[in-house]
Amino acid sequence: MDEQRRVLIVAYDDAQILDIACPGGALDIANRYGAAPPYAIELATLGGRAARSSSGIVLGAGQVLEAVAGRVDTMIVVGGVGCEAASADERLLGHVRRVAGLSRRVASVCTGAYVLAAAGLLDHRRVTTHWGWGDRLARRHPDVAVDVAPLAIRDGNVYTSAGVTSALDLTLSLIEDDHGPTLARAVARELVTHLHRPADQAQLSMFLAGPPPDDRLVRDLTGYIAGHLAEDLSPAALAARVNISPRHLTRLFTAHLGMAPARAVRTARAEAARHLVRSSGLSLAQIARRCGFRSTQTLRQALLDQYGVTGDELRRMPDMPPPRAAPERQTPGP
Repeated sequence: MDEQRRVLIVAYDDAQILDIACPGGALDIANRYGAAPPYAIELATLGGRAARSSSGIVLGAGQVLEAVAGRVDTMIVVGGVGCEAASADERLLGHVRRVAGLSRRVASVCTGAYVLAAAGLLDHRRVTTHWGWGDRLARRHPDVAVDVAPLAIRDGNVYTSAGVTSALDLTLSLIEDDHGPTLARAVARELVTHLHRPADQAQLSMFLAGPPPDDRLVRDLTGYIAGHLAEDLSPAALAARVNISPRHLTRLFTAHLGMAPARAVRTARAEAARHLVRSSGLSLAQIARRCGFRSTQTLRQALLDQYGVTGDELRRMPDMPPPRAAPERQTPGP
């Protein structure tokens, strides 16, 4: 039998169950699709005690963290509301540090970064975590370069990912690194999920970055835009869809999204195109059609306006720059 890749998922009380299930489930499916060598997945806790997740579901641990010895391929520390207590547990931190020294690579999901940081494993590294917890992590550990924009960051052999379901994106990336894109895509299909999102994709899309619009009509239309990018999304077509005038539509979008309908559509299309450029083998012409751009030139200009790079440049880049900030409005002087 082929040597196995030993993956240790480290949990504690009040961990987020999805942080455990996403890596464990994806790696299990990879095994069933022929990962060679296969993954040996172990859930480890202090004392081998059962881990009570924050949802109340209790998971039996198969490994005593203190007894872990020998080579570990990957250690993944999960997150959850219990991260505060876990990151203050010196016994847990000591064994996380010890096992990290046995591991080929170390990863955290969501606020599992708090535990890695408290163990001193993130000093002088660029990392990410859940967008709502980043400021606190940065204040607590000034030697850690916290960036909550992307879904995942790799710095050397240390991988950190954003909140909850980004654990799936992280695990698919690990599978692709280990076994290639064909197996990763097969796992994604089995999970009935999108091809895993690029690590540098923003944690929050333009429609999720802030509170949902108060206006139900605007909420409905933004959802429609996201699901129908290749269709006619002109202000006139959108206004006709909800039986209002284009002028009133513009007033609503400006008031609730801070942008006119045409700009909202263009931004949504550019965001979707960026994902396809980074994660698919589609040509720019195919991506342009799928995302509703009239031509590849229009696509290139939209990406240039939104991200400062063309599609060709984006495809070659190892990392993706953040969206360009809109220029601040100048307030007239007195």
